[in-house]
Amino acid sequence: MKEPICWQDLPDYVPGRVGLCSKAQGWNNVALRSYHYQGQDVIVPAMRDFLLVGYRNGVTPMQRRFDGRWSRETLSPGAASFLTRAQAAHWTWQEDIEVTHVYLSADLMTQVASEIYGRDIEEVELEDVLRTQDPVVTNAMGALAVETQSECLGGALYVDAVSRGLIIHLLRNYAIVRMRVSDAKGALSRVQQRLITDFIDQHLSKPLDLAQLAAVLGMTPCLFARSFKASFGIPPYSFVMQRRLEKAAELLKKPDLPIKMIAVDCGFSDQAHLTRLFRRKFGAPPSQYRLTCGQSLAVGGSCRKRPPRRSGGQVRESS
Repeated sequence: MKEPICWQDLPDYVPGRVGLCSKAQGWNNVALRSYHYQGQDVIVPAMRDFLLVGYRNGVTPMQRRFDGRWSRETLSPGAASFLTRAQAAHWTWQEDIEVTHVYLSADLMTQVASEIYGRDIEEVELEDVLRTQDPVVTNAMGALAVETQSECLGGALYVDAVSRGLIIHLLRNYAIVRMRVSDAKGALSRVQQRLITDFIDQHLSKPLDLAQLAAVLGMTPCLFARSFKASFGIPPYSFVMQRRLEKAAELLKKPDLPIKMIAVDCGFSDQAHLTRLFRRKFGAPPSQYRLTCGQSLAVGGSCRKRPPRRSGGQVRESS
């Protein structure tokens, strides 16, 4: 079986005059091209991406054989066709037409589906749709087409937002979604738990966001957050902060290490940030905690958290 082709190779199989093209726009997981086609009888090989076709000009009878079945429709401006990924199709039409193609990657489709369903997705498949008059689809494709000619601020973010909205609409109305069999509670496996905790511990000095943590396990941020909480009982952000504070407490046992440096090594924005959160967890600011640790270790004891001293009903804070 041949490998699915990239959208950029489609003119090798379906010749036409290219109009708009998003190739130079730097979009991720989404692409667009418009074509002027003469009547043809062609076989489109399996493609890596999902293909949406919007009809802009010209009216023609269209026949398409998809998965062994022929469909027949008359297509005109405002109509749209869908072709699922990795599926070859035979197309035939007689009249000249102008169309817009939007290509959506399998990764993006699966990611959005996973976020919607809160499950790990095995596969997304678009239904066989040769003709639909769907204004949500045509308007979204039109907005993407306009963006290929725009250099406006935030273009990539805008395209991502429009594409995700379009995908949600497709998933609601035109898609078959197959879920991957997983733990009933949605928890991470022991191997996944070890991988993510090791990664967190090794990168505490650096900024850690949800998308970065999810990528370690090849999961979407939404699914990762749910699975992480099911496994550890707290959200990822709280877990990371807990590890940072525990590491800070350990480093405070080293009397010559400046507290400012400890804050940096543990990923806090500054010493004040460390002090505020450390006091909340351990009941004393870092300097007082270090002093208590030093006294305990000097007599062979262990360092335990101790509530701050009070005087006149006020908490006395140490810097």
